[in-house]
This record gives sequence, C-alpha cells and structure tokens, in this order.
Amino acid sequence: MSYICEDLWVPLPPSVNHAMAGATLILNPSASDETTGKDIYRRDLVKMQSAKLVCGYIYADSGEGESTTDLVFAGHNLITENGVLLKQSKRFENEMIYSELDVQKLMNERRRMSTFTPTSFQEYEIIEYSYSFAGLPDTELTRFIDKAPFVPGVKADRDRRCEEIINIQAFGLKKRLEHTGSQCAVIAISGGLDSTLALLVTCKAFDLLHLDRKGIRSVTMPCFGTTDRTYQNALALAGHLGTTLMEIPIQDAVLQHFKDIGHDKDNHDVIYENSQARERTQIIMDLSNKYNGLVIGTGDMSELALGWATYNGDHMSMYGVNSSVPKTLVRYLVSYFAETAEVESLKHVLLDILDTPVSPELLPPVEGVISQKTEDIVGPYELHDFYMFYILRYGFTPDKIYRLAVIAFQDCYDKETILKWLKVFYLRFFSQQFKRSCLPDGPKVGSVAVSPRGDLRMPSDASAALWLMDLENINC
Repeated sequence: MSYICEDLWVPLPPSVNHAMAGATLILNPSASDETTGKDIYRRDLVKMQSAKLVCGYIYADSGEGESTTDLVFAGHNLITENGVLLKQSKRFENEMIYSELDVQKLMNERRRMSTFTPTSFQEYEIIEYSYSFAGLPDTELTRFIDKAPFVPGVKADRDRRCEEIINIQAFGLKKRLEHTGSQCAVIAISGGLDSTLALLVTCKAFDLLHLDRKGIRSVTMPCFGTTDRTYQNALALAGHLGTTLMEIPIQDAVLQHFKDIGHDKDNHDVIYENSQARERTQIIMDLSNKYNGLVIGTGDMSELALGWATYNGDHMSMYGVNSSVPKTLVRYLVSYFAETAEVESLKHVLLDILDTPVSPELLPPVEGVISQKTEDIVGPYELHDFYMFYILRYGFTPDKIYRLAVIAFQDCYDKETILKWLKVFYLRFFSQQFKRSCLPDGPKVGSVAVSPRGDLRMPSDASAALWLMDLENINC
C-alpha cells in the first residue's frame, strides 16, 4: 500500500521500495483534484509507474461530493498492468471499476529483467497465507485477448510498426554487407510471402548503401511443385524491383541425385521434398561464392518455431533477415509495401502474392494448382503465432494458453481444433530445437525471438512431455 496521493507526484515514490521488496500490486488511494487536462497527465503517470515497476497499479481517486471550498474531485479511478491501462472510470460519476490482474505475467516479466533485483525484506512484515481455489469457477476475463498479438490492431499503429521493422531488417543487412565488403546479395525467390519480404528488405538495404540493385541476384529455381502462378510472380517481382533475375531449373539435377542415392522419383516422401530444398541452397551458396555475395535467408520465425524448414536447406543462409518476424506479421509487412508502392504493376504483383496459399511447393501441383498447403499440414499460423507469443514472451502454462486461445478465437475455431494444434505446436517446438541451435545471424525486431545466442538458450534434447501432460487434463 503506497502513501495517500504522493506516490505519483514525488521524485522517489514509495511504491519503488515496495516493488523492489517483491510487491506485484500497488494500491494508491489518492485525493487528486481536477484541473483542465490533468486527467491525461494522471493517466500517463499511473501507466508509467506500473511499467517502471512491472506491477499492477490501482489508483482510487476521491470523487464527486468530496469537494472543498477551492477544489473539485472527479473520482478518476484507474487500473493498470505493466504500462497497459485495463480500466478507467468516467470522471464526475463516482463509477466503480474492476478488472483482473495477471500476476504470473508480471512475475515472468520481472524474471526477464536483469536490472530488477529484489532488495532486503527487513523493513517489511511478511504475512503468509494460503487460499484454495478448488471448486471455484474460473475468473471471468474482462480484458481483450488479441488473437494477433504480434500485429497492432489500429492501422496507423500497424503502419508505423511495419516501417520500423523494415528499417531494422534493412539496417541490419546494410551493416552486414558493409562489414563483409559485399556488393552482391543472392536470394532464392519463390513467389511466396517470405522470399518476397526478404527481397524487398534487401532492395532497401542496397538503396541505403547507394548500391545498384542489379547486384541483387534474384534466383528462381523451378522444380516438381512449382506452379505457374508463383513462377510468374517471382519473375515479375524481380523485374519490377530492378534486380538481376537468374532462372535455374533444378529438376534434372534432383533426378540425377535420386539416381545417385537410389531413390524412386515416384516416392514423394521427405527425401523427395528435402532434396529440392537442399539443391536450391547449394546453388545459391555457390552463386554467392561466384559473385562475392551474401546468401540472404528468407525463413520466418514461425517456421523456425515449428521446425518447418529443411535442415541445411532453406534453413541455412549467410544472414536471415526474417528470422524474428512471425508469419502473421510477414503478411502485413508485404501488404505495407503494396500499399506504399509507387508503381501500380508492382502493387498488383504483391497483392497476388498475398492472395497465394502458403506452400513450400515441393509436391507436384494438381491441375496446375498448389496441392501442398502448409497450414493443412502444420496448422493455422495465426494459432501457432498466438501460442508462440504467450509461451516465449510470458512463459504461460499450456492450460492457460489454451484458455486464452479459446477466448481469442471463439469465432474462428472450436475448442477441439485449438487443443489439437496446441499439442502439435509443443511437439514440433521442442523436437526441432536442433535446427534453431545453429541458426544464421539475423536482426531481432521484437520482444520475441528464437536465436540460440540470446532469447532461446534451450537444449536440443529438451522434452515436451511435461507440457503435453498438462494438456491431457483439458476436457473440451
């Protein structure tokens, strides 16, 4: 409990000591009078204090009817959580407000901060208590659960975020090109979302360095699963951006490889698929040597989390510009490029790429149409990105993530579907760590990343068994 009123308005607020001693909830009964514009200042102070202390901050203000000769009070009550305003009352109405606070999230946030070191408890009296929740219903959540936590819901905020992320990606690549003395970049383009974003970012990096975009080698390598739609989009994209297009069909090379290793070309198994991915990687790596360039990785963070990449195939590059961009955000970044494109024909190509189903195109198409759709195999990316955010950002338990997902996606998926793909996420996330343990360098753009050198120092032999056990008790 902070002292009445003064906590927000003094240089060293009492709540600082409370938080450093372990308090996750600060209550401030205040008598703050109203003056013009003071409500905005007050709200910002409460939000800022809860953010600085990584706590829940409840501000209860004196209300209408308590006015004195010279002052008027409006009952401006506020509930915040780590910088986020959960609820605020209407002024002059003495309104009662309530919300729930996620103490687990606050504790996880504090554990992530090396600067948040608890102080001595000697000046505080610790009162221990226990409380049983057995038989009680779940707390009804009043907060908004965003089903796209990586993507701002307001377009103006989303556009600002997109511009910022693109700059982070481009300036990271710019530095790597400068450091290596490279004036060439080699990138495999497929006509899909990820390689499109990587190529757009590479063009921006070249522009920052005042390099000719002809130094960007856009390599399309059609094979068994390539459709005319993605092939034509890849060609058009490379041309509109002014890069050097190289077309290298790989079908004969892969068929020869099948003969060399004794594999039946009609057996469309993992060998059939991965041989194509590795052949493409060999080509762009060798081209980078030929032209003294860098191979630019195209894979995104969602694919890395699920292990949806061929080891030493599309998994490998010399700099992965999309490595911390989730799939749901990739779509908005490409959309942002389309909206801001000055050339109408480029905009048209980008919009068609956005409309194309996500696919590795490693299996033959059916009647010229993509037959292998990624989300039919590993599950919807919007679900997986939701799971990834709450697992890596806040360390939530499986049952809690399931509960949040049911609320967020209640109009999109039934409970059985949400549970099914959550189990798939845990299985793939843990079993595929070995791919992330040897990731190429790439720029971190947000609060969640899977780099083994920073955010995710996870052993490759970690098991998902404990997490899956938690999900076995869920009754849909």
